[in-house]
Amino acid sequence: MIGFFKSVREDIAAVFETDPAARSYFEVLFCYPGLHAVWAHHWNQWLWRHGMRFLARFSSQVTRLLTGIEIHPGAQLGRRLFIDHGMGIVVGETAIIGDDVTLYQGVTLGGTGKEKGKRHPTIGNNVSIGSGAKILGNITVGDNCRVGAGSVVLRSVPDNSTIVGVPGHIVLREGKRVVITDPKEIRDPLSDVIIKLATEVHEIREKLQEHTHESMGAEPDLSIDEETKPARTLPEELFFEDYQI
Repeated sequence: MIGFFKSVREDIAAVFETDPAARSYFEVLFCYPGLHAVWAHHWNQWLWRHGMRFLARFSSQVTRLLTGIEIHPGAQLGRRLFIDHGMGIVVGETAIIGDDVTLYQGVTLGGTGKEKGKRHPTIGNNVSIGSGAKILGNITVGDNCRVGAGSVVLRSVPDNSTIVGVPGHIVLREGKRVVITDPKEIRDPLSDVIIKLATEVHEIREKLQEHTHESMGAEPDLSIDEETKPARTLPEELFFEDYQI
């Protein structure tokens, strides 16, 4: 119980450090559903660990109804997790979240299929995940990372990186901009298909040209021989009398 109240104080302090809109202790205590969801998760996870799985799931669904935030009782949350405007957030069963993490509305820490075991992402310490971002599968987002709003992350991200886009690709690493010179590095499935189609069209054109040349044979010589070119007729030769004085 003492540990719970200590966690509550830490969570409230994290809100004041992170959210400039926080004005008073009572406002944070009663008007921040992200905090309520995190505190309820402590109870739900305790039930989950002690084998009361149905009760834990039922309690988490009640929390979801009240806060709009769905955190599976099996998920592991670090200290000072701040959920800002948390409506629509989903955290999967095997997700692991480190310390000092910020989640904005619409974030999903989900799986990619029906695989068993660890199937949800692991989030490092001091990570910020923007609104609507989707982090899917058993991947790791390293410490001190930033995930842009609306990004879809399908691969692990090293420490101290900023990732944006669909699918997500790194634009900053260790404070230095990462320049993508090859579009294939983004690993966009649709782009890969377009590149493959363009390559095949180019190969078909080359084969068509070769086949056309072979079927037509040698091209006729359409050049004009200078020796056989007819001589130019001058006006004086046609109208000889008019040019006589």
